[in-house]
Amino acid sequence: MVNTFEFARCRFHFRAVDAVHFPQGKSSNTLRGAFGMLLRESAPADVYARLFEPGVPVGRSPGGLADWPRPYLFRAAHLDGLTVSASGRFYFDVHLFDLRESVLESIRTAFEGWAETGVGPRRGRVRLERAEQLGLDDRSTSEFCRLDFEAAPEPVEHVCLRFLTPTELKAGGVVAERPEFAALFGRLRDRISTLRALYGPGPLEIDFRGMGERAAAIRISHCDLERQSVARKSGRTGQVHPLGGFTGTADYAGDLREFLPWLRAARWVGVGRHTAWGNGDVRVVIPREASEPDPRASRGGPEASSL
Repeated sequence: MVNTFEFARCRFHFRAVDAVHFPQGKSSNTLRGAFGMLLRESAPADVYARLFEPGVPVGRSPGGLADWPRPYLFRAAHLDGLTVSASGRFYFDVHLFDLRESVLESIRTAFEGWAETGVGPRRGRVRLERAEQLGLDDRSTSEFCRLDFEAAPEPVEHVCLRFLTPTELKAGGVVAERPEFAALFGRLRDRISTLRALYGPGPLEIDFRGMGERAAAIRISHCDLERQSVARKSGRTGQVHPLGGFTGTADYAGDLREFLPWLRAARWVGVGRHTAWGNGDVRVVIPREASEPDPRASRGGPEASSL
């Protein structure tokens, strides 16, 4: 049986009515906060609860997950530190794991409300110009993205991972200093399976224990990481929450063939804590010397047909 995971990769394009500033390291948090405030007012109560405050126990997963993960995440790191002038354009992506039409419509309605309420520290007004659905290849599509977890066709003995946004992992109940492979894979596997169980056709049918044992044999051969300290303040409660983690690269060595599709999935679903805020954006580089474009290097977006 081939296990698959489907999600919608949605890109929203805006034109600024006023100047809008995105604080360094907090662009996704800025967008998510403004989104949550409007969603509470505009969406049906059940949609708001499902998207923004799920908090419903689901029992213990193999990794100990106890609460519903939010069925979406923001990808907006390319906006960090950017000020968009009045009449300027910008975009960001939302990866949506709950594929009901009512959910997407509620998200779009909330974004349209920013034309009156504004977004960012100075509440700059922005107007939603269009939304599009993209495939894994960045092309416009009407189909959902589909990930499968078939092992790579050829042997894979070395992989470099680039942690583009702060990533925080826990191992044994404490925050990990390094992304040891067993912890990284365990969090990723459990997140994907839980999302699929809650919002899709059901949990993945895989050998959790066997894959975990084989993951423990993978070793870090080199890492170059930097700890990022970022915090957010809840506009609703006033509480301050840490959003930090490590960024940089880590090289892994071992029999990685069956794990490669899982590692590639981390780009789309995130891994670790605070994924809904854009954390845990991880990219695969093979071989070590290969390079992959950093999405933060580009402020624009491709033209494509609207949803």
